[in-house]
Amino acid sequence: MSDQRTDRDRCCLCGTAITESNTETGSETGGDGPFCSTGCRDVAATLGKPDSADSTAESGASPDTDPDDRDDALTRTFFRVDGMHSALCEKYLESIAEGHAGVSAVAASYVTESVRVDHDPDRVSAATLEDALTTTGYTAYRREKATDAAKADETADDSSSTRRSREMQGMRKRRSEDMLEVRYIIGIVFGSFLLVPYVTVLYPVYLSAYTDYWLFERYGETFATFDGMLFLPIFLVVTGAVLYLTGMPLLRGAYVSLTLRRPSTHLFAALSIVAAFCYGTISFVVGDPQIYYDLTILVAATVMAAIFYEELIKRTAVNRLTELTVSQVGTARVLEADGTTRERPVEEIEADDRLLVRAGERIPVDGTIAEGECTVDEAVITGESLPVSKAAGDEVVGGSVVTGNAAVVAVGERTTSSIDQLTRTVWNLQSADHGVQRRADALAGRLLPVVAVAVVAVGLGAVVLGNGPLTTTTAALVAIIAVSPWALALATPYSIATSIRDALEAGIVVFDESVFERLRAVDIVVFDKTGTLTTGEMTVLEADAPDDLLSAAGTIERRGAHPAAAAIETAFADDGARASARTDGGVTDEEADGERGDGQLRAFERHATGVEGVVDGQRVLVGHPDLFREQGWALEDGLEQRVATVRADGHLPVVVGRDGHAAGIITVGDEPRGEWERTVTALADGGVDVVVLTGDDDSAAARFRAHSSIDHVFANVSPEGKTAAIRRLRADNRVAMVGDGTNDAPALAAADLGISLGGGTALAADAADLAIVEDDLAAVERAFALARGARRRVVQNLWLALVYNAIVIPVALAGLLSPVITTAALAASGLLIVGNASRPLLEADRE
Repeated sequence: MSDQRTDRDRCCLCGTAITESNTETGSETGGDGPFCSTGCRDVAATLGKPDSADSTAESGASPDTDPDDRDDALTRTFFRVDGMHSALCEKYLESIAEGHAGVSAVAASYVTESVRVDHDPDRVSAATLEDALTTTGYTAYRREKATDAAKADETADDSSSTRRSREMQGMRKRRSEDMLEVRYIIGIVFGSFLLVPYVTVLYPVYLSAYTDYWLFERYGETFATFDGMLFLPIFLVVTGAVLYLTGMPLLRGAYVSLTLRRPSTHLFAALSIVAAFCYGTISFVVGDPQIYYDLTILVAATVMAAIFYEELIKRTAVNRLTELTVSQVGTARVLEADGTTRERPVEEIEADDRLLVRAGERIPVDGTIAEGECTVDEAVITGESLPVSKAAGDEVVGGSVVTGNAAVVAVGERTTSSIDQLTRTVWNLQSADHGVQRRADALAGRLLPVVAVAVVAVGLGAVVLGNGPLTTTTAALVAIIAVSPWALALATPYSIATSIRDALEAGIVVFDESVFERLRAVDIVVFDKTGTLTTGEMTVLEADAPDDLLSAAGTIERRGAHPAAAAIETAFADDGARASARTDGGVTDEEADGERGDGQLRAFERHATGVEGVVDGQRVLVGHPDLFREQGWALEDGLEQRVATVRADGHLPVVVGRDGHAAGIITVGDEPRGEWERTVTALADGGVDVVVLTGDDDSAAARFRAHSSIDHVFANVSPEGKTAAIRRLRADNRVAMVGDGTNDAPALAAADLGISLGGGTALAADAADLAIVEDDLAAVERAFALARGARRRVVQNLWLALVYNAIVIPVALAGLLSPVITTAALAASGLLIVGNASRPLLEADRE
């Protein structure tokens, strides 16, 4: 069967394939259809539809539109590249990949340390590209390799598979960071060894030129007697080792900068340490005690300390996250023709296989229910907060959880899960949308002409005065030492590190320094509803039934599998009879009777829409109103009206009754977070528009639509529709998306800024730029305050970085410059930067 579809076969907004079950025709305000949901129709009516020519491309998440299929001759390969630190790294690696024949397009993202390459595998292989990208201190490897290996290692033990995945994905990153740490430690050890004689011998010698204090004169005479020859050879060797081992990342950054002809802070730091080393070596050769080896050591060690600290803080942030393996499935239970089952890796599942999925397990791949009935929680995919009933012939999505009864799933033609498709979409969106130029590099670009002119002017001046090549060279080197704003390379990473640290202490995980900049530019904040504005957990909100009947309902529901069952059990079951926390979707009758020894409940039976049992000799029914009608139990008009009212309020009505008569109703719902009103109000007061997107129906979003601080509410929106809505909003605005579920991941990645809430899945966290560790919605507004403080801190520290030059340049012009002066200026500038960066960010925001 062909999978080709015309534009009329797809949603006008998000590009999702149209089926009989999801078709929504266009309204007068929404224009011509079709739409896959009322949510997409409403989004199109309010925000406008994309052009028909690119509607599918805009969504980027259609299950039937694989981004890899745009050109059959091309393969899209994702590489993880360790060592990427800035937008300059992006441009360099893109230029490396683009230099190979057969490469069609390249997009790099230092935010996710990813490089995406579209290439012709017949002309250039992925292995060749991997080798090419492993260059100049970068280490590349294919992301698909890590993912496939992690899946192959997964077992039934979730904690074990999560650990394996974490180790697999973090191994290379830790290796790169460990190498940086080793370089830094070696530099500190060697540098400390060298600075001891500097402090005890050379600095007093330099100070003797400024004073006639007898101690300094004595040191000067002693040094002159020995001619410094006992110290200088050791200084040369040790400083050379520090320059190579500790300063190599700075030299690499300077090389990349020169290759791309784009100035950077690393270029200035490298100029300073190389100029100081060259000047010191020349002085050593001619016997001049004025050597600047200490500047080479201190600048390299100080800047690398800031870079190492930044990496350490980022590593801490990464360790705060969970892994995607919680939502992915590595193996499937294949049902054979003779009724037996056998485990098989998901990669080996074939079309028309039948899979047995028990209660509490995730469905490995997309398919249809082959037989029987069950209930499925699809919140991880669709965002719908309530589990849905599935019968033979109904479609199910991979990654969703069977919550009631076992499911026999018939695998379709596409043996993939929606989780895998969402993951691919996230990578596509992430790899293309990031790369904000650092403010410090922009400043470096403006200062480079000034530095170049100053150095050339000094050199020409020396020539005009009749000096020889040696004197001219040393004069130019001194000019570099005095004028080069190397401290910018210290201010930038240290400011970033302390900003990320302060955010972590406030319960906010920031993945990239450009997050704060993008957060300040946000015009619209889009909230997912379930699990974000609401708790995402079912609780009993109200009950109208006799107490003994409610207690009986709680007793029965301890064997139920629906999330509402746990809420009813918690609210009404006797403490001694409550079940322990369940993760497997329920227990068997034998387990219940054997483990709890309950003597009140008899003849338990589970239905697709509820449960029933005999409690104290009375038959009790608990569940959906339709269950009562199916069983022929009476439902009074007044109770019908209350059911309708509960539904209108966006909650779940659970009817309870006994002996053939419905006697009451329990209202179960997903309660809004207590801080949601304060948060949206604060954002609106700050000039930010607020929009709500949800996969739930319109009644569940009614309370948010009524709030004056919320500009738009779109309900019944699919994951693809959410991504399309974000793109529509981004047409004229800067958009931040706040979500917690896997279904939110493509929208989080598509937004200018993605924010994931603490209880969310790892894919949502991975797709986001900023993650809130706890379920603290108020932290969203706090993140905006941190961003404002981060901006003031960076600007202040960039100016403080120039304190070194403000001290050294006048002294150099007066002809009094010496290593002790440069060291004092270095210490002054460094201490000011560190002191200012150590202040709390929220204090900076109040300035």
